[in-house]
Amino acid sequence: MALKASGLKVGDTHSERVAENISRTQLVQYAGASGDYNPLHTDEVYTVQAAGYKSVFAHGMLTMGLTGKMLTNYVGDGRLTKFGVRFTNQVWPGDTLDSKATVTAIRDEGGHKVADLAISTTNQDGKEVVSGTATARLD
Repeated sequence: MALKASGLKVGDTHSERVAENISRTQLVQYAGASGDYNPLHTDEVYTVQAAGYKSVFAHGMLTMGLTGKMLTNYVGDGRLTKFGVRFTNQVWPGDTLDSKATVTAIRDEGGHKVADLAISTTNQDGKEVVSGTATARLD
């Protein structure tokens, strides 16, 4: 169900859990689906011994996609007109992610009502892993 401008106000939020206990299998599956086989995401030995990280970690675009799922669940399919993020911390196997969108403005754009949103995805420790913004058309 799409959001209606009449039912929305600045400061409204929507939150949801987008991933629970991310597994190494999910990272490999995402590598296959995306074609991004960077060994930092799939090869534990390389990542620890050659690159010096504690473990493999999730693709940034996987985290962005999970965050996007929360957005489309909130605003409805086909309503996002802008969506951009910054990756602020790594997502490790075992992490659980919660995403939140906060309405920062409701305005007219091109004859349509739109909502500007601030986005944040955090891990189970409350550490932000993605921050960003989005704009969505409203009814």
